Amino acid sequence: MTTKERVARIYNRQDVDRVPITDEPWRGTISRWKREGMPQDADWRDYFGVDKFERFQVDVSPQYKRELLEETDTYTVSTTEFGVTLKYLKGEDTTPEFVDYTVTDPAKWQEAKKRLNHDISRIDWDFVKKNLPAWNANGHWVEALFWFGFDVTHSWMVGMETFLIGILEDPDWAIDMFHTILDVNIALYDKIWDAGYKFDSIFIFDDMGYKQSQFFSVKTYREILKPAHKRAFEWAANRGIPSRLHSCGMVEPFVPELIEIGLSALNPLEVKAGMDPIHIKRTYGDKLVLHGGVNAVLWDKPDAIKAEIEKVVPVLKEGGGYIFSSDHSIPNAVSMQDFTDIVALVKKVGTY
Repeated sequence: MTTKERVARIYNRQDVDRVPITDEPWRGTISRWKREGMPQDADWRDYFGVDKFERFQVDVSPQYKRELLEETDTYTVSTTEFGVTLKYLKGEDTTPEFVDYTVTDPAKWQEAKKRLNHDISRIDWDFVKKNLPAWNANGHWVEALFWFGFDVTHSWMVGMETFLIGILEDPDWAIDMFHTILDVNIALYDKIWDAGYKFDSIFIFDDMGYKQSQFFSVKTYREILKPAHKRAFEWAANRGIPSRLHSCGMVEPFVPELIEIGLSALNPLEVKAGMDPIHIKRTYGDKLVLHGGVNAVLWDKPDAIKAEIEKVVPVLKEGGGYIFSSDHSIPNAVSMQDFTDIVALVKKVGTY
């Protein structure tokens, strides 16, 4: 059974051989596995025998100039197409420091908004033409990244504190940002779809939670972000494909809202932030495909991760509707042997 067949059957609650298995190892994790014996030219998914999910995207940025401002032996400072200045420590698994922003108020957003056209040059047509037909022919699951909403605006354009204050003091600013950037996504993916390049689902990054709580209330979600999410989910449904949302943190209060507007699948069910995947399965599992929910903190602890998989996966796979992965990504503490054992165990307990 190909990944495409397996995942489609999971979404449709049809009989399937086993739960799909996917994840996102860090760059340092891949390097470690190669040092430990994985061939240098291997696709890690082939090597471990897991499913092949593919993702592609379009350019939804204001297209500010990317520029290297400073470089030392230990870090770089550069600007992004979203108008943000980032400082990166050199290394395989580092996260940036957000130094400065261009879009810091509604007036500066209006300047950025003028740069957000729907021109087809924002699509990497060479990439699309080369990869989508091959991925589809080989039975991979192909996802289009819809990037809009709270995640891209607060983190990559405005800044967390400024944007959270803006949501409360000038909600129309936030709403305009959400829908304008979504408009760019829709216009460009319409062009790709209408050109005959089909994909299997849309994938949305929109982190709305942190440890034990959310960045805003359910009331605020309903008023400012939910309508944009609804438009994206409906765009996918109108083309007969599902929508999958990645939202880190404790987001359980939003789950009924997301189901109401047609979300198909939720990821990553972050255990360490307070999400209880078994509770979510038993409460919402007949309405929502669940993806993740296996605590990444345990993945380099053989006994603990074995016990966790044996406890969680049999429940999450009941009645279909489950895709296996960690509750975020695979850190570089996870050895090749650790992951080999995890995959083998999931294939055992995740078989139908």
